[in-house]
Amino acid sequence: MAYTITDLCIGCGLCKMVCPVDAITGKPRKDHLIVPVRCIECGACGRICPAEAVKDPEGKVCRRVRFRHRWERPHISEAVCIGCAICIQSCPVSCLGLSEPGGSIDSVRKAVLQFPEHCIACAFCAADCPVDAIRMAPPEAAEAAPTDAAPPGEPPRSDEK
Repeated sequence: MAYTITDLCIGCGLCKMVCPVDAITGKPRKDHLIVPVRCIECGACGRICPAEAVKDPEGKVCRRVRFRHRWERPHISEAVCIGCAICIQSCPVSCLGLSEPGGSIDSVRKAVLQFPEHCIACAFCAADCPVDAIRMAPPEAAEAAPTDAAPPGEPPRSDEK
């Protein structure tokens, strides 16, 4: 099931611009339409719509999140990330990457939010991470929590053996 655009659409075209897979059609000042077979259900169209004219697959109206820089972003726990790159493959806008190699032969490259301005807050990376190293939170949460913190519900990790 795909997202849908209701008759509240004002034809601004923001949804069309943010859609990572060109699943939205329409002309300026005219109703827009989501092509269901192309929709990947990322929800970016609903977060950006000023008229709140987008419904999610369950039929609930998506609420606009004013200012894209306030959209949730992936926050990656360096202590938990295993560098498998599954999150990078899951991202439809290629905003994630791997960190630079460390100086030690034992160092593992970790996932990083390489292009935060490209992130559409789809949370595919967090959903697909096999070790739950990614949580979605507003950008200001990055300053509040260190990136090497353990995931919620788990004790902090220790390097001691």
